[in-house]
Amino acid sequence: MLEVKDLSKTFGGLVAIRDLNFVVNKGQIVGLIGPNGSGKTTLFNLISGVLKPDKGFIKFNGMPITGLKPHGVCQKGIARTFQLTKPFANMTILQNVMVAKMYGSESIRNMKQAREECEKILEFIGLAGKSSATAATFGLVDRKRLEIARALATKPRLLLLDEVMSGLTAAEMEEAISLVKSIGDFGITLIIVEHVMKAILEISDKLIVLNYGEKIAEGTPQEVVHNKKVIEAYLGE
Repeated sequence: MLEVKDLSKTFGGLVAIRDLNFVVNKGQIVGLIGPNGSGKTTLFNLISGVLKPDKGFIKFNGMPITGLKPHGVCQKGIARTFQLTKPFANMTILQNVMVAKMYGSESIRNMKQAREECEKILEFIGLAGKSSATAATFGLVDRKRLEIARALATKPRLLLLDEVMSGLTAAEMEEAISLVKSIGDFGITLIIVEHVMKAILEISDKLIVLNYGEKIAEGTPQEVVHNKKVIEAYLGE
């Protein structure tokens, strides 16, 4: 589904991503881990069109998407969340999700049907009873749920989740794990950036580990946690 080939990105003299190669298959849940500054968010920015690579290419379902603008990538079927959520504070929750739907992979022909679909997303995400509240009234947990709801409204085939579990309590994290698994059950392919190892190990089919912009390991969670390079660079003894 997603192919990243020889991807590189530098900022001045800083190498953020260096000659990165990997493939994500349809239906997989892939965890992307590594120390702070290892290139994880830069990679998400390259895939989602926020940044352009210096070299290399990205293909989605066999078609090149390298260099597309974010709205073009979204219309191809790739959505993402952001670690720092920025909803439209003075809009209602339903309106926030409706705006996202307008820029998704499918054109809106019937506003009533689009509204109903957004209401179903809010129900699935656990925000049905708060659809008329404004986003400004939301705390951290509900803002993260809204961020996922907006991404789902674009009808993605590939969803990039950026630290959706950071700052959550243990109970909230269990709910988030269950939610992410449910998204995967709908057939949406997922790439997840996360520092909460309990969550990433439980959710992922495959892990990719970055360090200083380079891939140092790739494999099943069990394989990766026993990898010497990963232990030295990230997990510790």
